[in-house]
Amino acid sequence: MMDTKEARKLYLASGNAGKLKEFQVLGETCGKNWQLELLPDYAKFRGFEESAPTFAENAAGKALYYSRQSDGIVFADDSGLVVPALGGAPGVFSARYAGPEASNEQKIAKLLFEMKGLEGADRSAHFVCVIAAVRGGRAAAVVSEKVDGEILEAPRGSDGFGYDPVFFFPPSRKTFAELRAEEKSQHSHRGKAFRRLLEVLE
Repeated sequence: MMDTKEARKLYLASGNAGKLKEFQVLGETCGKNWQLELLPDYAKFRGFEESAPTFAENAAGKALYYSRQSDGIVFADDSGLVVPALGGAPGVFSARYAGPEASNEQKIAKLLFEMKGLEGADRSAHFVCVIAAVRGGRAAAVVSEKVDGEILEAPRGSDGFGYDPVFFFPPSRKTFAELRAEEKSQHSHRGKAFRRLLEVLE
């Protein structure tokens, strides 16, 4: 049985401060009182190769890999954009869709180029997020969620990251990059998945 203090801390297996900030906002809105931190010395470890064909395999593999560096609960997510009209692309390759070092702007530019000429239902898309939590080399939870939307022909908004500026969320009539962080957390794939994770861990 882990002590209460350790049980309330979660380590994100990532070096992405923007992603950590988003998870922290999610944690605050959930009211579950978990302390979220980036995994200490994450950058010193050899990177985990996310080469599996599914989001779940990548998330679980990454969490298991980095859990060896900590005695606490380590969680990792694999998320991405799925466009059915593109055969599911970018999918699990969302982060490296335009190359491993490509900027968000370059990834968006490639997506819009590939979707040029597509209209109506062919511009439908959804974000997927799978989160896995591991402690002591054993899986504690694996959860998944998604959110439906459509891809605009040009970016809108300056917040968020990744494909947020072109992902239009019909219920709000805004892109994810136009939503306030608190509003986005209520609807996003990552927000819904993280709330489910905390419910399981509780």
